[in-house]
Amino acid sequence: MYFKQFYLGCLAHASYLLGSEGEAAVVDPQRDIEQYITEAKVHGLKIKYVIETHLHADFVSGHRELAARTGAEIIFGAKAGASFPHRAVHDGAEIKLGNEILRIIETPGHTPESISILVENKILTGDTLFIGDVGRPDLAASKDFTAEQMAGMLYESLHKKILTLDDAIEVYPAHGAGSMCGRNISKETSSTIGEQRKFNYALKPMSKETFVKMMTTDLPEAPAYFSKDAEINRRGAAALTELPRPQELTPQEINQLVQAGTLVVDVRTAAQFGAGHIPGAINLGLGGQFASWAGSLIAIELPLVIVADEPAQIDESVMRLARVGIENIKGYLSGGMYAWDQAGLTNVSIPQMPIDELKLQIEEHADLQIVDVRRPAEFNVGHAPGAVNLQLSTLEENLGQLDPQRPTAVLCQSGYRSSAATSVLAQHGFNNLFNVIGGTTAWINAGYPLAQPEAVTTCSRS
Repeated sequence: MYFKQFYLGCLAHASYLLGSEGEAAVVDPQRDIEQYITEAKVHGLKIKYVIETHLHADFVSGHRELAARTGAEIIFGAKAGASFPHRAVHDGAEIKLGNEILRIIETPGHTPESISILVENKILTGDTLFIGDVGRPDLAASKDFTAEQMAGMLYESLHKKILTLDDAIEVYPAHGAGSMCGRNISKETSSTIGEQRKFNYALKPMSKETFVKMMTTDLPEAPAYFSKDAEINRRGAAALTELPRPQELTPQEINQLVQAGTLVVDVRTAAQFGAGHIPGAINLGLGGQFASWAGSLIAIELPLVIVADEPAQIDESVMRLARVGIENIKGYLSGGMYAWDQAGLTNVSIPQMPIDELKLQIEEHADLQIVDVRRPAEFNVGHAPGAVNLQLSTLEENLGQLDPQRPTAVLCQSGYRSSAATSVLAQHGFNNLFNVIGGTTAWINAGYPLAQPEAVTTCSRS
């Protein structure tokens, strides 16, 4: 059997192409589907099925476009309630793919409709079982099922179905480290049942009641776009080719749109953004987990304009925004920030603070508030002394913890999230901001001591 994992770093998302005797199935496709068509063609395969392990909440799938392009049949778990033609499968269903049989296992818990796919010595677990973690039970909680009920289903799916499989079975999930669909997902993108039985904290021997309590306690808040993306996937997204390319706009036209409430998304690096940008812009560099942070920080319906270095970055931005359902892009700045400056329009900057300067400021007890915007689990491992933890995903909700009049240094792990955070703070009237270059990684590499969470005030929401 032909088997390939496609891993998309900006969404920590894994999809798969399976092939046998000229037939192929794509599992959990991302929205831009060309790579699956190309790969299938190279290997002489015709895509016969598009299989979704569940209604994804953290990205928009390309299942409908892929089916339309290839004539493939779309397959969902029976409880998905998808509103377009598809085959609804139940536990024990078998799908013939060339000489292979794909066996469907209903594994509810992350969502009610979740399925896993067993083929040869592999199981594709979707968001039920990750490497080092399991799927969150709260994202699909509703009036029909509470998070506790979902967690109970997840326990049953894991212990009565997945963990009954042989230890040698290879595990291939739909996400890796960085996804908000779990809490402790490994950087590894595959494993085995045996390895997970030994090392996955959520699979340790425990009662169902203990598991339910553990899985529903101290969960990070789900980004607002998750529920919206799940509904887009239920009805099927428009083809990427149907989305209009943003208009090329002059600085004056951009300025007028900004004055009318349009958000500027600046996709340049933190250093470039810090050197000069349009007032009110948010910085989400294309070099990081751009799509997931865009989904977390930008309302899907909000009109946007893009600032980039070069035209190719405009097309990339449009595609990556569309992956999380953000499509209301009005245009982009023709000529970039050079044209903006030449037009004589207001340009603001955010100084970039070297890590040794931060250390000096701390030692001299300067009137500097230090904000660490990493997730609580990262912060609790260790952080710069005196820092408070206000994670980026809920920063706006916790601004009352900070004094906008004080100088404020912001850091994360490497400088990506902190630059986004400084742009958010600037939108709310913080004028004396510094983005710490290299973040906590630079602090550690410099040999500076880390503080523990008990030594400071932790203001983050978990």
